Amino acid sequence: MKSPARPLLTRPAVELQHRGVKTPLLLIPGLLCDDAVWASQTQALSDIADARVINNRAADRLETLAEAIIARAPPRFALAGHSMGGRIALEVARRVPERLLALALLDTGYEAVAPGEAGEREAAGRYALLATARREGMRAMARTWVRGMVYPPRLDDAGLIERILDMLERRTPDFFALQITALLRRPDAAPVFSKVRCPTLVLCGLEDLWSPPLRHEVIAKRIPGSTLEVIPECGHMSPMESPEAVTAAFRRWLQSIEA
Repeated sequence: MKSPARPLLTRPAVELQHRGVKTPLLLIPGLLCDDAVWASQTQALSDIADARVINNRAADRLETLAEAIIARAPPRFALAGHSMGGRIALEVARRVPERLLALALLDTGYEAVAPGEAGEREAAGRYALLATARREGMRAMARTWVRGMVYPPRLDDAGLIERILDMLERRTPDFFALQITALLRRPDAAPVFSKVRCPTLVLCGLEDLWSPPLRHEVIAKRIPGSTLEVIPECGHMSPMESPEAVTAAFRRWLQSIEA
């Protein structure tokens, strides 16, 4: 693993935490997700972080979602994004890198939509799920979606799967359509990497088929001083599938901040 980047100032977060000062931590959910995806982390880290989930608004551009977060954020803050939330976090970092105390990118990506046939396949797959949601309902769509999102042996974990299905069912097909549009319009975030100058955690499940470990290795190599963590027996929904491992990684990450 790489060592965290050295920020400009010098009092470590652990010292501030011992004095009762908690790190402001904003958590961005992914596609169709809400507070439930971060439930374990917000509770388990309450001793060191003032954690707040920033649920994505109805918007058809990642840039719009990033700007809404910036407008509501404290002057300086730690930021974590999962999946689509990671892409939004990178758009925040593109705009206000100097305000970030720390950055965590989970099970995410950075490339724009691929040109030609590959991009057309992505769009077709997303719109097929939307058609199912409109025709049969969000829960029916989610039953198909979840099969490619969690580590296959966990598909028999009724508690986990029901929490994911319940979460996606709280959204609507119209909201889903806006998020699909935002993802298909996504900008290339690679130029952002060189702007990041804070402790950065890059994390994914070893069995993440949607955002595989190789992609996260590339991200970690391109962000100066970042730390890569790959969680075994875990798919795309790492904060829910492996909450203890994600929380432990977050605790190390937050304690690496210097304020």
